[in-house]
Amino acid sequence: MRSCTIYSLYLLINFFFCLYPLVFCQLTSNQTNIMINISQQLDIPSSPWNSTKEPNPCRWKGVTCNIPLNNSIVSLSLSGFGLSTSKFLPMFCQIDSLQYLNLSNNFLVSIPDEFFNSCGRIDGLKSLDFSNNKLVGSLPTFHKFVGLESLDFSFNSLSGSINSQLNDLSALKILGLVLSKNNFSGPIPTEIGIYQNLVRIDLSFNSLSGQIPASIGNLTKLQVLILSSNKLTGLIPATLSSITTLRRFSANQNKFVGSIPSNITKFLSILDLSYNNLIGGIPWDFLSPSNLQTVDLSYNRLEGPIPGRMSSSLIRLRLGSNSLSGPISSIDFASLKNLMYLELETNSFTGMIPPEIGSCSKLALLNLAQNQLNGTLPVELFNLTNLQVLKLQLNKVGGEIPSQIGQLRMLSVLNISWNSLNGIIPSSISNFRNLVNLNLQGNNLTGPIPDQISNLNSLLEIQLGENKLSGKIPSMPLNLQISLNLSSNLFEGPIPKALSGLDSLEILDLSNNKFSGEIPDFLLGLSSLTELILSNNMLYGVIPKFSQHVSVNTSGNPGLKNATTNYPVSSSKRKEIAVTIVITLAAAALAVGVVAVIFLLISRHLYKVKDAQTQSWQELSPPRIMQGNFLTANGIHRSNIDFAKAMEVVANPAKVVLKTRFSTYYKAIMPSGASYYVKKLNWSDKIFQLGSHDKFEQELEVLGKLSNSNVMIPLAYVLTVDSAYLFYEFAPKGTLYDILHGSLKNSLDWASRYSIAVGVAQGLAFLHGCASSPILLLDLSSRSIVLKSLKEPQVGDIELCKVIDPSKSSGSLSTVAGSVGYIPPEYAYTMRVTMAGNIYSFGVILLELLTGKPAVSEGTELAKWVLSNSVRPDKRDHILDFSISRASLVIRNQMLAVLKVALACVCVSPETRPKMKSVLRMLLNAR
Repeated sequence: MRSCTIYSLYLLINFFFCLYPLVFCQLTSNQTNIMINISQQLDIPSSPWNSTKEPNPCRWKGVTCNIPLNNSIVSLSLSGFGLSTSKFLPMFCQIDSLQYLNLSNNFLVSIPDEFFNSCGRIDGLKSLDFSNNKLVGSLPTFHKFVGLESLDFSFNSLSGSINSQLNDLSALKILGLVLSKNNFSGPIPTEIGIYQNLVRIDLSFNSLSGQIPASIGNLTKLQVLILSSNKLTGLIPATLSSITTLRRFSANQNKFVGSIPSNITKFLSILDLSYNNLIGGIPWDFLSPSNLQTVDLSYNRLEGPIPGRMSSSLIRLRLGSNSLSGPISSIDFASLKNLMYLELETNSFTGMIPPEIGSCSKLALLNLAQNQLNGTLPVELFNLTNLQVLKLQLNKVGGEIPSQIGQLRMLSVLNISWNSLNGIIPSSISNFRNLVNLNLQGNNLTGPIPDQISNLNSLLEIQLGENKLSGKIPSMPLNLQISLNLSSNLFEGPIPKALSGLDSLEILDLSNNKFSGEIPDFLLGLSSLTELILSNNMLYGVIPKFSQHVSVNTSGNPGLKNATTNYPVSSSKRKEIAVTIVITLAAAALAVGVVAVIFLLISRHLYKVKDAQTQSWQELSPPRIMQGNFLTANGIHRSNIDFAKAMEVVANPAKVVLKTRFSTYYKAIMPSGASYYVKKLNWSDKIFQLGSHDKFEQELEVLGKLSNSNVMIPLAYVLTVDSAYLFYEFAPKGTLYDILHGSLKNSLDWASRYSIAVGVAQGLAFLHGCASSPILLLDLSSRSIVLKSLKEPQVGDIELCKVIDPSKSSGSLSTVAGSVGYIPPEYAYTMRVTMAGNIYSFGVILLELLTGKPAVSEGTELAKWVLSNSVRPDKRDHILDFSISRASLVIRNQMLAVLKVALACVCVSPETRPKMKSVLRMLLNAR
């Protein structure tokens, strides 16, 4: 009976809450008026805070009211609103019920003193977030703020020292990311030890100097301490070892000296002291604490042996680039059942590769390069069936390559170069279906290259130079891209036709062999070639005329001659004509046509993956997850995304929906039924090097904090040893290119095209104006824009400029941004991705929307065609897509107005192109 009464009371309460919202769900008139006043001060076009459309502020975007009464505001988020003025900020302090205030990802340069004076009186205010703005000057002083628990001023341009500004924050519990990515200098204040409730401190990426204060050992609740990328010096304080709650300590990329405190790892799970000046040996019990999972001591001056006792929980151990010595056989490998990542490269280790290493069944990366290891390759090494990267180069390993190496079916990188290996290359390499990089150069290998190498369709680079290989050169994998090096071997006869299909190859080195005959014409057809090395062979005949972007070395072939040497009488006239032609071309609009030809040869088209697959779904295993993290705070995405399920999807070639040079997109349907893009970044020498995941993760953390409806923001990521997988919301309409130039092009009326143009412009303006630094796009085209609906575009591939490293490219031209037709003329000379270059690419997209034509058709670039046909303004309407412009005179005039914007964007001179904010403004005024 009592339970029935309680249930009835429950129904009655719900009745009142649901049927009488005017009584129970109405914000107080005072707070309503405050919010309306704030909304009028924001000065945001199409502001989501609009009292005319929605009179109840509790329903505005980013506004959270107390539940269930909804009579007071508890949280306000204006993240990503594009705010540049801060004059309205003190008005927030009139909301005395406010607990959380988020103004991140805007363009704020300063905060009024009145804000700190007024908001400090709100006892219930728990969290302030001003991260990712453009704040300058010194760190503000926080008066009162007695209830503040979380403070985030990361990713700004604040400077000066950190002194007494935080003294009043007695309740501060989380200093998470609060001051990272600024320009702070001076020492870490010794007063930091008084904040007894601190759980997280992140002061990374500043210019802090001096020592870590010993008082930091007083923070008995501290869990995370990140001091990376500063100028800190002195010793690592031993007091850190007394913090029983400390789980992560990262102080890499500083100037710490002295030895490592022996007990510092006692309670830690993660330790990173790489890139410092630490000396001495590694304490004998340093790696043994049971909680220890990740240790990075690389790039120091440590010496002596590796401690034999290690934690069975170790997942990653990086000790590379030190002066460590002795045998690695002292390690108890049998106990390291969880070890996935072992780097001991560039030390002075001696002895043989211990067979016991084969018991580390989870090992995914093994790097023992550049030591003094000898002996043979132990067969037990090939029991590591999860191994994806094996680096043993620059040692003294001899003997043959065992045929059992084929058991390493997961390998993506194999580098055993510059050793003393002999015998043949085993045919079992045909099992390496995931192999991206094969490097066996600098050994004494003999015999032919196995025919099975043609089956390795993932290979991007083959290095077999400096051996004694001979015989027939087989067909090579057609996806070879970076380099094929067969130099300094014993190959002879004509250059084989088997090399004719390598359209993606950048470098071909056949030097120092015994090749004979003429240089075959099929080499002229290798459209991506940037370097051809044929020196020191027995070639003869006339050297073909290669494109000017190809560097050709034919020295040491006495029988070769240039085409001009056949006509000595007319050579001077030929030279005069050639000079005249060059001068004429140089005067022609910055050689736009020549640039187009160059990039037509070296650029990569985005393309739809065809149904034919070289490998069946059943033959592939899901990649092994090394690390998976969420970047979004959105609870829906966090509950929907299943990392394990996603890895099953990416192992299935049938799930590929789009492929680019650097990325492969998969459609993943999660167990919840929600669909996501999973984008695989194809690691190569142009991407951050393996083992440098930390920098990549830091960049992703920045991108994950962005908030703009017209930008594809990464929601989460998974790291495997040789790849990164990014998660995005799925765009059901596909790419703009597919819609605009495919079977659905008639569905894009002018209203849709205009909305797409404005949306892309808004996304680019947001990216170019990001507070920490502008985000530039490596390849902006209609194929890198996806559509959530026919009026909702999203700019994709925003991370490529963060992860591509042109300095590591074998062929630097090919890493410069762009697809054919979208590449600014100046990129051929500057080799730099710029804002002005992005503007040019956006102009081409506008021209696609206006004309309905693709960026390149029948060998002619759209921008060039439009520029040549727009000289007379009275003829410009003939450029427009007639099926659209004929709809009405109003639409025609709007399209002509947008055409003017597009022409300004594709101007040959980058200096005269408008900034993205101006482009957006002009587009909005065109309607």
